[in-house]
Amino acid sequence: MSVQPEMTDRTARRVHPELVPAFASLPRLPDPYADIEATRQEFHEMLASFPADRTGVCSERSGIPRADGSVLTVEVYRPEGAVGAVPEEGANGAAPGSGGDVLPAVLHFHGGGFALGRSLPGQDRVALELCRELPAVVLTVEYRLAPEHRYPAGVEDCYLALEWAAGRAAELGIDPGRIAVAGKSAGGGLSAAVALMARDRGGPALAFQSLCVPDLDDRVGADEVADAEGAGEARVLDGRGVQTSWKHYLPEGTATAEAYAAPARATELSGLPPAHVLVCDLDPMRDAGLAYARRLMDAGVPVTVRNVPGAWHGFELYAADTGVAKEMAAHWTGQLRASLYPTSPAVV
Repeated sequence: MSVQPEMTDRTARRVHPELVPAFASLPRLPDPYADIEATRQEFHEMLASFPADRTGVCSERSGIPRADGSVLTVEVYRPEGAVGAVPEEGANGAAPGSGGDVLPAVLHFHGGGFALGRSLPGQDRVALELCRELPAVVLTVEYRLAPEHRYPAGVEDCYLALEWAAGRAAELGIDPGRIAVAGKSAGGGLSAAVALMARDRGGPALAFQSLCVPDLDDRVGADEVADAEGAGEARVLDGRGVQTSWKHYLPEGTATAEAYAAPARATELSGLPPAHVLVCDLDPMRDAGLAYARRLMDAGVPVTVRNVPGAWHGFELYAADTGVAKEMAAHWTGQLRASLYPTSPAVV
């Protein structure tokens, strides 16, 4: 299939052949912050028009009190019939789907540039799929969003949810020794930050951190912003878009981000849980993700890494039925399953 005439930039020439049609049809990306409430409303209307498949899964919402008296909402997704399971001796590492055992847990932090991406109640597609396929108890966290609530509001919410889940493991039917954090994009960055916080604060032990196309470094794209040449609307996320997100997430006037905001800024990575880092070839955050994975390895943390060739950030939203997207999803899920069910067959 030939590349359309307008696809002449460097990115277009590197697109995976299977993804060329999707890339060619991409619209120009508007500025989501021009009217963030309208952007969120459009997102929710889109979700409402395609209800998620809740087959085999039940969920309930809970409120976690914050120190200031406000409430953090989490939704707990469980496989049907798994509520309140009682563990048997030696249950850790039991084969997926075995009855009578508590389940591992995944705290899923949604993406969306720290500013949007929250699913409708009971409709988080990632949580539903992980709940069924791992299986696991999956908690989605409605962390406070920028720019109304800048760092550290969102990440503190995510850490609070981890403490809450670990403290109620028996009630939730969770194995406290098999808790993972996972997320894509901003959610991947939040997952890495929560892992750092848990280590530094002596908090709940994490079994795994799953970082999918993670947003880890506030310096990504700084050179592009400094160079006025070539400015304009992009069709895929570029460095300018990454910088716009950080501009609205970090407190105004921030010169150097803290490590809990941008984990790539952390100076010490030893003692963190095993990690999986998945990046996309054409993502401006790719190199920061790979660099973080390498630093984790150098610090003695077990790490697996996967790069999706010829794919851009969020490509699966536009090319969900392609083999590239399905392989990425299967690999990401497989890595989580292998970490939470260590006696299961190895993932390739």
